[in-house]
Amino acid sequence: MTSYSLPSIATRTTDHGTGMSTRLVASLAAGFIAAPACAGPSFATAFFISLDQLPDGGVRVDWIGSSMIWVLIAMSMASVALIWIAFTANRVSDMLPPSAVEHMRAMVSGGKFAEALEWSRTKGGDFGRVIHAALLAAPAGHDAMMQAAESMTDELVVRRLRKIEVLNVFGQVAPMIGLFGTVYGMIVAFFTIAQMGGTADPVALAGGIGTALVTTFWGLLIAIPALSVFAVVRNRIDAAGSEGAREVEQILMRFRPGGAGSPVAALRAEAKSAEAAIGASQSNANNTGTEA
Repeated sequence: MTSYSLPSIATRTTDHGTGMSTRLVASLAAGFIAAPACAGPSFATAFFISLDQLPDGGVRVDWIGSSMIWVLIAMSMASVALIWIAFTANRVSDMLPPSAVEHMRAMVSGGKFAEALEWSRTKGGDFGRVIHAALLAAPAGHDAMMQAAESMTDELVVRRLRKIEVLNVFGQVAPMIGLFGTVYGMIVAFFTIAQMGGTADPVALAGGIGTALVTTFWGLLIAIPALSVFAVVRNRIDAAGSEGAREVEQILMRFRPGGAGSPVAALRAEAKSAEAAIGASQSNANNTGTEA
């Protein structure tokens, strides 16, 4: 059998991933289109392009079926990238670092509240952001701290879930595109039967049936990993959020009202002293201006 080389496609793009995908699909399409009619399509060809068998033995490209296949191939490449991003961007070590929890517990237990507030502002991942929001609300009391922590936890969880939602969309849409290709392929097959008076050659039916099966194949190939990874990462985010909330609650137990020696009382006293100092400075400034 004669081998045919695929023509190179001069496609340039600033996005490396998109450019590679475009060149791959375009090269495959151009190579199959350029192949002579006498060269029958291989098994691998059927997964990348939809071909119809002509009555004279030739082969032509089914552009509608091929377009759906190419869309699904592009979605599969994007899905692989999104899966990798979802796993790497939602690691438990980033959301709830064990070292950060121990360090924060040690600082709070040692009464280093100012240091804990400054440290959690830029470190500790999602746990640090939650504890930082709680410490900022310390002058308002323990209940306000708990509300601030819960609010920040919900916000961070929703933010992460929103970023991986595209995997759920891919998992829902890809089978629908595959089903559309299945319906289209069956329409083509039955139309071929009607054209040949009900005695169609099985080879002539292969194009429509092949399109139906290949689009279904690509749709499932995208949906199964995408939905599986979405479920795994979503559960990971929920579990990390719940565990982080429990850790924060345990740390904030120290801030429950307990008299003058409690951290809340100390922080509230510092806040009132700062407000009094600011008020006295403003009062002195006003008196000086009046005398002048």
